[in-house]
Amino acid sequence: MSANSFDARSTLRVGDESYEIFKLDKVEGAARLPYSLKVLLENLLRTEDGANITADHIRALGGWDSQAQPSQEIQFTPARVIMQDFTGVPCVVDLATMREAVKELGGDPAKINPLAPAELVIDHSVIADKFGTHEAFAQNVELEYGRNKERYQFLRWGQTAFDEFKVVPPGTGIVHQVNIEHLARTVMVRNGQAYPDTLVGTDSHTTMVNGLGVLGWGVGGIEAEAAMLGQPVSMLIPRVVGFKLTGELTPGTTATDLVLTITEMLRKHGVVGKFVEFYGEGVAATSLANRATIGNMSPEFGSTAAIFPIDDETLNYLKLTGRSEQQVALVEAYAKEQGLWLDPAAEPDFSEKLELDLSTVVPSIAGPKRPQDRIVLANASQQFAQDVRNYVEDDDEAGKESFPASDSPAAVDGVPSRPTTVTAPDGSTYEIDHGAVTVAAITSCTNTSNPYVMVAAALVAKKAVEKGLSRKPWVKTTLAPGSKVVTDYFDRAGLTPYLDKVGFNLVGYGCTTCIGNSGPLPEEVSKAVNEHDLAVTSVLSGNRNFEGRINPDVKMNYLASPPLVVAYALAGSMKVDITKDALGTDQDGKPVYLKDIWPSEAEVNEVVASAIGQDMFTSSYQDVFAGDAQWQALPIPTGNTFEWDAESTYVRKPPYFEGMTMETTPVADIADARVLAKLGDSVTTDHISPAGAIKADTPAGKYLTEHGVERRDFNSYGSRRGNHEVMIRGTFANIRLRNQIAPGTEGGFTRDFTQDGGPVGFIYDASQNYQAAGIPLVILAGKEYGSGSSRDWAAKGTALLGVKAVVAESYERIHRSNLIGMGVLPLQFPEGASAGSLGLTGEETFAVTGVTELNDGGIPETVKVTAAAPDGTTVEFDAKVRIDTPGEADYYRNGGIMQYVLRSLIRK
Repeated sequence: MSANSFDARSTLRVGDESYEIFKLDKVEGAARLPYSLKVLLENLLRTEDGANITADHIRALGGWDSQAQPSQEIQFTPARVIMQDFTGVPCVVDLATMREAVKELGGDPAKINPLAPAELVIDHSVIADKFGTHEAFAQNVELEYGRNKERYQFLRWGQTAFDEFKVVPPGTGIVHQVNIEHLARTVMVRNGQAYPDTLVGTDSHTTMVNGLGVLGWGVGGIEAEAAMLGQPVSMLIPRVVGFKLTGELTPGTTATDLVLTITEMLRKHGVVGKFVEFYGEGVAATSLANRATIGNMSPEFGSTAAIFPIDDETLNYLKLTGRSEQQVALVEAYAKEQGLWLDPAAEPDFSEKLELDLSTVVPSIAGPKRPQDRIVLANASQQFAQDVRNYVEDDDEAGKESFPASDSPAAVDGVPSRPTTVTAPDGSTYEIDHGAVTVAAITSCTNTSNPYVMVAAALVAKKAVEKGLSRKPWVKTTLAPGSKVVTDYFDRAGLTPYLDKVGFNLVGYGCTTCIGNSGPLPEEVSKAVNEHDLAVTSVLSGNRNFEGRINPDVKMNYLASPPLVVAYALAGSMKVDITKDALGTDQDGKPVYLKDIWPSEAEVNEVVASAIGQDMFTSSYQDVFAGDAQWQALPIPTGNTFEWDAESTYVRKPPYFEGMTMETTPVADIADARVLAKLGDSVTTDHISPAGAIKADTPAGKYLTEHGVERRDFNSYGSRRGNHEVMIRGTFANIRLRNQIAPGTEGGFTRDFTQDGGPVGFIYDASQNYQAAGIPLVILAGKEYGSGSSRDWAAKGTALLGVKAVVAESYERIHRSNLIGMGVLPLQFPEGASAGSLGLTGEETFAVTGVTELNDGGIPETVKVTAAAPDGTTVEFDAKVRIDTPGEADYYRNGGIMQYVLRSLIRK
């Protein structure tokens, strides 16, 4: 029960129903707050307990100073938790392990139980092995169940063992699309109360639901576990960036072009750790589908959330997707009662402001390795010609790396080239070169949730077929929508046969290529690429194009709208300027250009209006948790505690609580530490903990082989996250990682200074030697360390390798928080300094002093770092301690967030 210090408790009547609500207008200053902070304010009013959440916290939020730097800590209690299976499996593994740990410490295992609704959608496990046939979907699902039976049985056990925990089975859709189409409430009803739907999710793209007016963001799995167990999320009241939209998109541009433009703008502006909120007349002109696409990309521009207020467009979407009349009426009544309804003319109080005229957006792609690196489509081939030089070896022999433009109509003088002949299984031959598009994937919730861009892609396919065009034979083409509704409206519109004809057959309902599950390239293409070291490309309608993520054979990756994905499959090369070069020839031998097959806005709108109906959503989601016969036939283990299988290579009991006592061990300074890795800028969580393929000659591959797993059954790192033994070996194992301690290498290598001369070896092997010798480890890094996915294994693996501290120039929010959650100290170089400017090579021995101040209950602003070089010289600097809140300090003092929660629950 709320302490209700502000007399905010009231009643809202909607139709025949009455709901208890907490009125925001009872708090002075509430009316001027941005939408997102009003949602946080209601959260504090409703959960005020006089201890963790006090009247002073509420007054502080009501009196928010938009220009102040964040300093006031508050406790945010999300209404629910959402997960996908890559992060959800280790979450449930941790919960199962915590039950045993509670029992061993003399507590009640039943206390380890979700206290808020927790929903998990299995969407990350399907791999696009099969493609280009009508049987691809069925075959990939069969392979998925074969590989993941142990994981799925474990999740089915979790569904029966834990209250408030539900699982959406495989083959249903992508978590964020399922969330906006079905799971999101916008206004939550529970125990007679109505309040804003809020959430945290174990995936950075949880922010997609921000498009529906729902405040939520991605956290690491360990934070999500704490939230499930009733722990509020400790946070500082953030700065809020107002992003004003004016005008309307011009014909020929898509939501993808818009979101890539916004991503570039906000990443340049700097919004890490901030909320972004969209306002202005242009918001009313922005469809819900486009709002969700923008919200989805929040982690790409670095913000915590990217939210749109509630308006008529929100209500129309809720109706379309089959929400009940009462629910829609409640959302409208609640939003208007609480001042959460969009006023397009309002100018709320924001910390910072940006503005975009939608009419200035032009067709764009992004790449070749970061989402924020936008390229105007008309400049794409020229930009490729420059960027490809970073991915090929210089070779001046007889002009081997360049050829005259006359040899190829798509070539540009001076573009590196290595033409390679490939023989297909049917005996036919074709030639590929640097820039060949080997993967063209309509994938990821970012765009497959948006019917406008999906219909546009299908219409491009239709017009291409009618002109006699087909995909190039070296392109692996896949269609992986975020829900079954997409294929329903393709079928109803009669567009499916055209997509099939150009090779975009359904391969699964899941993330596939965007998460790294693109599956292997055709054997003959892969062989040619690797034997001739070709810098080939992928084009995908996803949100992530980081190095080594999409496919191990593909060096350069580009994000594009679904219709452009189809166009690039037809063109077959990034050397083609698809804005003016022909994509192919028609039946009469005449050139066909992109403009000839690009649908008009009216054509797209007509199909969307005629082919999409409420009935599709109602039928797709009417029994969403039941699953198909294959899911229901899986045997379920029983019991409140899980029976671990010692032979399992998928699900193993982790070591986090071994030797744990109820009393904490005082935190200590770090002495005689060695550097495990020295890394550059923009190191992502994919670099730290890859999700894709496991190579046979790596420590993880060798572990699986030693445990009797055939190479074909290795599956992916993402699917193995329930097994810490695989994941430790996979930490820092991305094939594109460049560890500056071991120059000239690429992948999970370092120098091992426990041996004479510091020979180069695997990071995992070196870590084992360091830990056996009792030597702590540190990581040195550049700017934006840990950007990308909310991957808790990037922190778990770091901790289990024996790393005690990371020193970086700057951090992305989620990874910094995850490091603390695993007991790893995040430190920041002094402003303007870096490992390079300080002359650090990574061969030094490090000491960190001043950490022990945390034992006194405070947080030191800085600690002293001393690096002693092999020649006896030393470098000293004061590193900023990036434990940002008292709550985070508690986690660190306890050795991690899980240990903190466990002790708290037992003491209750």
